[in-house]
Amino acid sequence: MSDDDKAPHQPGQESGQVLRFRQRTSENPPSGAAAEKPALDLRKFEGSGEPDDYKHRMIVNVVALLFIAALVGGGLWIATTMAQMRKNQDCVLSGRRGCSPVEFSRDRW
Repeated sequence: MSDDDKAPHQPGQESGQVLRFRQRTSENPPSGAAAEKPALDLRKFEGSGEPDDYKHRMIVNVVALLFIAALVGGGLWIATTMAQMRKNQDCVLSGRRGCSPVEFSRDRW
């Protein structure tokens, strides 16, 4: 940097600083806490020699799908019920009559 770059900031002029980052190469390894830790042993994530139990996996997937479908269905039911209740309350609070439909049958005899 030159001495002109270090001049005090004057109103109306932009001031900023450009940071130059070194490119990582094998001669220039990264520094810091992440660079200090060696790569973890990944052998524990390798598949075992045993074949996968596809039947059990499919049963678990079906149970999870049913559970999620029940959650979505319950959420939709609650949302619909809340919307209907809000509609009825708005109708009643505005002073109108007959806000809720009343079911009756005309065949009394």
